[in-house]
Amino acid sequence: VQLQASGGGSVQAGGSLRLSCAASGTIYSNDFMGWFRQTPGKDREFVAAIRWRSSRTYYTDSVKDRFTISRDAAKNTVYLRMSSLQPEDTAVYYCAGGGGERPDARATYDYWGQGTQVTVSS
Repeated sequence: VQLQASGGGSVQAGGSLRLSCAASGTIYSNDFMGWFRQTPGKDREFVAAIRWRSSRTYYTDSVKDRFTISRDAAKNTVYLRMSSLQPEDTAVYYCAGGGGERPDARATYDYWGQGTQVTVSS
């Protein structure tokens, strides 16, 4: 599976962005599709995930009630709607997919897209 992420950009604090991740290839029903983010000098951290078959969602605490992950099975695409963005959300965002056990663990994910930069100014 190949993933193509898009939708990053620069916004002011309080603004919104929607990231998209289009997959080519088969996403298996039990796979997770997730978003991670990374800033210079820090580890890549979990942001949100969705179980492909059930659409059950998972979020890290810092983005709950601000970010929404969703999927369009017909388009083989996952979205991350980000609202009330803050400067601390500035990072390169990566989409990923895989069939591991934990939605928040990097080891769950077998395939990764290229990153897309999100910059939030105060």
